[in-house]
Amino acid sequence: MKPRFLLALYLALCLAALLTTHAQTGPNDSVGPMAKVTLHIGKASLTTEIAATPAQEERGLMWVSKLPDNDGMIFLQPKIGIATFWMKNTLIPLSIAYIDKNGVILEIHDMQPGDPNVPDNQLPITRSDSDQVAYALETNLHWFALNGIKPGDKLQPAPSTLGSPTP
Repeated sequence: MKPRFLLALYLALCLAALLTTHAQTGPNDSVGPMAKVTLHIGKASLTTEIAATPAQEERGLMWVSKLPDNDGMIFLQPKIGIATFWMKNTLIPLSIAYIDKNGVILEIHDMQPGDPNVPDNQLPITRSDSDQVAYALETNLHWFALNGIKPGDKLQPAPSTLGSPTP
């Protein structure tokens, strides 16, 4: 009876460790923790995670089921140009601002979660009109409008202090 008890205990501990690891990392979360910065735009402040690596950029806000009101994520584009974003495995609607190398908002778009039953290559893409995008800032849907933020407004501190895309 004792060996069965030890085996059952061992299996229970293994299962608990597996579930704990999954809960900490979440689906597809191999990017590690991201640095955070508080950005100021006009009178509004936004606490943002910084997606600085290709893995962090690809993961973005996937699997996030609730984003606090004044939180977001800033993406350091790999190079200045046209930016494209999709909503793969993104569970909440978002707004995105495309920003130039000086921290000036060029344009703002709204994005809806993608249908999980649609193949990746058929998910809607939000593409910038400008070819001068150095950074992209995602927030809750309509955050920019609710805070009176529009194209032409500037981020502080300048996003270039977070890392610099290559021209």
